[in-house]
Amino acid sequence: MDLLQAMAVFKRVVDASSFSKAADSLEIPRASVSTLVQNLENHLGVRLLNRTTRSVQVTDDGALYYEYCARILAEVSDAESALSNKRQNPRGTIRVDTSATFAANVLVPAMRDFNARYPDITVKLGLADRNVDLVQEGVDCVIRIGTLDDSNLIVRPIGSVRMCICAAPAYLEQMGEPVTPDDLDRHRPVNYFSARTGRIYPFEVEVDGALVRKPVNGIFAVNEGLVYVMSAIEGLGLIQVPRFMAAKAIEAGALREILGDYPCPSVPLSLLHPHRRPSMCVRVFSEWVHELAQNNPDLSGQALPEGHATL
Repeated sequence: MDLLQAMAVFKRVVDASSFSKAADSLEIPRASVSTLVQNLENHLGVRLLNRTTRSVQVTDDGALYYEYCARILAEVSDAESALSNKRQNPRGTIRVDTSATFAANVLVPAMRDFNARYPDITVKLGLADRNVDLVQEGVDCVIRIGTLDDSNLIVRPIGSVRMCICAAPAYLEQMGEPVTPDDLDRHRPVNYFSARTGRIYPFEVEVDGALVRKPVNGIFAVNEGLVYVMSAIEGLGLIQVPRFMAAKAIEAGALREILGDYPCPSVPLSLLHPHRRPSMCVRVFSEWVHELAQNNPDLSGQALPEGHATL
């Protein structure tokens, strides 16, 4: 029996509270997971897990052994990473979750650079415009835009996202261009709403250094960033959006920024992971994303404490 493999499988079963979920995240058969844990119990001479048809619960001995496993596996990972060759050439697979908008506009265009730097790291990119359970779903890290919910995850600030209000030139020719935030009252927005709560987010601007929220009623609302930008390009109304999402359309003249004298508050950009000592693959990926943000003027601004929608 490969003791380290068995410890890693046991730890994943406890994290996921499920043999099936552990098998899915490890991409091995469920029977192999069950066999490895059973062999580990036989090796130790104690029961680590209580199994029922509906749940998996860790025993007192299992809880104690889990703590040792977590520490030992982290030490092994650090020992491997300490080798200079491992540092320069980390190897492994990481699962990263983020929104389709961030992936399409930031990560994917730069992915060849990451692959060239770290050819032995495989990135599995999940596009989840929702909160994911990193532990149960086997996700190594997530990238999020917006104010974060309280959690036990480790948060690394990556940057802050510049927001802008924009619209199609044809829409502005028809409706006129707003000059002050009060002018928004006579305009038609495309609203953005939360997929979880259904809440429609107001437009937010700074007036004399103070944050002003402007609820603007519209007849069309979406909850996905790529469609949100496309709706503005099609002339359906004004949008307030992370500028990196609209940058290409602005440069091409398909969208025009407005209300430049009233800046929108920036929102946080964060990378989250479940462990205080992440793997070397997660560390170098985190550093790379941080570098991307700092080199992009739309992702390296100064964020205010209160955020906007997560896109």
